[in-house]
Amino acid sequence: MIFSVKYRYLYILLLSAYSFFNILFTEGYRLFGHAIQWYYLFSTLFILVVLIWESNHLLEINVAKLQRRVANKIHPLLLQFFLSIPFVIAISGLSALTIFKLMPDDNVSLFFNFKLSLGFTFRVNLFLNSINAIAFFINKYKESQLETEQLKKKTLEARFEALRNQINPHFLFNSLNVLSFLVYKDADTSSKFIEQLSKAYRYLLFHQDKRLVLLEEEMNFIHAYLFLIKIRFEENLKVKINIPKSYYQYYIPPATLQLLIENAIKHNIVSQRRPLSIEIKGHNMRLEVINNLQEKELKEPSTSVGLKNISLRYEFMTNEKVEVHKNAHTFSVHIPLIQLADK
Repeated sequence: MIFSVKYRYLYILLLSAYSFFNILFTEGYRLFGHAIQWYYLFSTLFILVVLIWESNHLLEINVAKLQRRVANKIHPLLLQFFLSIPFVIAISGLSALTIFKLMPDDNVSLFFNFKLSLGFTFRVNLFLNSINAIAFFINKYKESQLETEQLKKKTLEARFEALRNQINPHFLFNSLNVLSFLVYKDADTSSKFIEQLSKAYRYLLFHQDKRLVLLEEEMNFIHAYLFLIKIRFEENLKVKINIPKSYYQYYIPPATLQLLIENAIKHNIVSQRRPLSIEIKGHNMRLEVINNLQEKELKEPSTSVGLKNISLRYEFMTNEKVEVHKNAHTFSVHIPLIQLADK
């Protein structure tokens, strides 16, 4: 943590200077019992802070190994602090002995010098270990946040993959269901149906690993898809498309429009007496898929492939929301167009 920082000697100098001016301000030098030159005082404080800091630096390097030996039963911060105390005592004793030898004074005993040094070094050591503990827990908090974000990202990736994989089997099942009725009715139309089905499914397979596709590519797929469903519903289904060509350069999640069309068909009556009208139009950098509301009395069980799928996929990629509007006569879904940053 802090004992291994790049500019630690700058911090040592600042802490020494703070201690020096604090002693001058409080006239703490009087405790020595005699006058002491300021440079001796500052040098002594600086050396003591260096020794305390570097001893903790040495402990910090080896505390992980020591912790493994005690089977991780002691928190590394506590282990470091307790191990630093013998260093503090040794440094205080060395300091007191040095001062006693260099500046002998009959009025000041060796033990008194030792107590002064111990009081200072212990406070410095406690202060540094407290700051180290704060830095340790801040770092752990950041690591925890990063791990949470990474886990969240992996979870979202997995959910996104699951949502995307729901589309292809669902689409293929519906298409084959239509084809099973068609082959006995019209061989030529069946051939065209298979051709358009292969074109549509090729699009889904090719884009299954993509989060976004050009709207132009999506619309080419939609035209093939509309051919398939129009064979089944004939004039009972009317689809009108009015999207400005300038919108074709933007992006949407693949098969979004197909899911919305499928959702409208699934939940509404589609018959000769009550045809379903769907309009796809572009407005205000959004696509609007609107259908006349004529809900089925017996609703089909939901498979969560429709609106929920689309909303969740948009949540993964943009802050803009998918909007759903419903009144007595119409049901509409507004989806944002996405512009990539490098476009």
